[in-house]
Amino acid sequence: MTFKWAKRHASGRLVFALITLILVALAAAPGKQTARAGQTGEKSNRNEQPSERDFYKWLQNLRNEAKKAGISEKTLDAALGDLAPVRRVVELDRRQPEFTRSFRSYLRRRVTRERIYRGRALLEKHRALLEDIYDQYGVAPRYLIAFWGLETHFGNHMGGFYAVEALATLAYDRRRADFFRAELIHALKIIDQGHVRPRDMTSSWAGAMGHMQFMPSTFNHYALDYTGNGRKDIWGSLPDAFASAANFLSRIGWRPDQNWGRQVRLPKDFNLSLATLDTKKSVEKWKNLGVQAADGTALANADTQASVVLPQGESGPAFLVFDNFRAIMRWNRSVNYAISVGHLADRIVGLPPIFFGPNAADETLSRNQIMEIQQNLNRLGFDAGQADGVAGPRTRAAIRAFQQNHDLAADGYPSAKLLERLRAQ
Repeated sequence: MTFKWAKRHASGRLVFALITLILVALAAAPGKQTARAGQTGEKSNRNEQPSERDFYKWLQNLRNEAKKAGISEKTLDAALGDLAPVRRVVELDRRQPEFTRSFRSYLRRRVTRERIYRGRALLEKHRALLEDIYDQYGVAPRYLIAFWGLETHFGNHMGGFYAVEALATLAYDRRRADFFRAELIHALKIIDQGHVRPRDMTSSWAGAMGHMQFMPSTFNHYALDYTGNGRKDIWGSLPDAFASAANFLSRIGWRPDQNWGRQVRLPKDFNLSLATLDTKKSVEKWKNLGVQAADGTALANADTQASVVLPQGESGPAFLVFDNFRAIMRWNRSVNYAISVGHLADRIVGLPPIFFGPNAADETLSRNQIMEIQQNLNRLGFDAGQADGVAGPRTRAAIRAFQQNHDLAADGYPSAKLLERLRAQ
């Protein structure tokens, strides 16, 4: 999908007036912002009204900051000339999903047969390049193909927004202004260094760029000119894009000697409170606790540190995950995403699908239902944080504490059954 840029010159002020009306109308809308790959969350300041500021005065202030950061007047004129907020960016930033997908549903939509087959073909097509990158950075080819497939469907959907314009819109809207203002300065530095022309710097609505959807700050820390042509081109050069992704993973702790994880079978008496990323044990110790391979065979006597995760609660599949799983979560802080990357990589090289079993529920909860779970947990003295409809680590810890307190299976998983139990308290 492509989007029209905000109109320039006199029409820019008309667009701004429309944006102002939208921001006023949406200012009272509740909802927590979630961070995309490479982003960090930031609390909203709900008492501030972004519509009260003059965008053009704000832009001049931004220009002054950028000049102090060493960015040239030529770049600023080219990148910021007649900039105006983009209404579609505001709409997408404020949009909240009505329902939360189960892990099974999430995986089904991402690790598709088409994506597996295409990933296999592209792995063969680019094998020589990917093997060279593997030799230098230690990230196996199948993982780079999997990231590429999940991030942009192998380059088909890299975003149709002008990155500077999208980031300026989000930086002007004060809910996460500091984060996006910093990303905007990073984007201007990329242009100033000559890596991309302003209007060729396309991105998602949130400013994620190129084949691997790097944020500008990630680009400036990890992007590489693998081809040696003087430009770090993550939009048009697959060698640069693959090498940049491998460099990022390598520098945040990727282990060439490990996989991401594997599906396992838990014993019936397994202590579910151990199924958390906060608990790390050697594979041998997990084996001694009765954890088996998914096919029922014994795990190896290895001293590799691992954690057990249950992305769909006690009735869903269990996974033993290693340090590379944590590296994937540095890319995107979602357990479902991290498993999807690892599993797509496995399927691309012919490993079997995940077994869900007959008891794995595929229910979806609405955002309002999760908010109600959070509200009830807080009412009962289990700190779930702000009731925002997002079942993050704090909410799951509160669920686990409630379950332990009531002698329930402590899987930390939000479900309709849990909601019924909370309502009855």
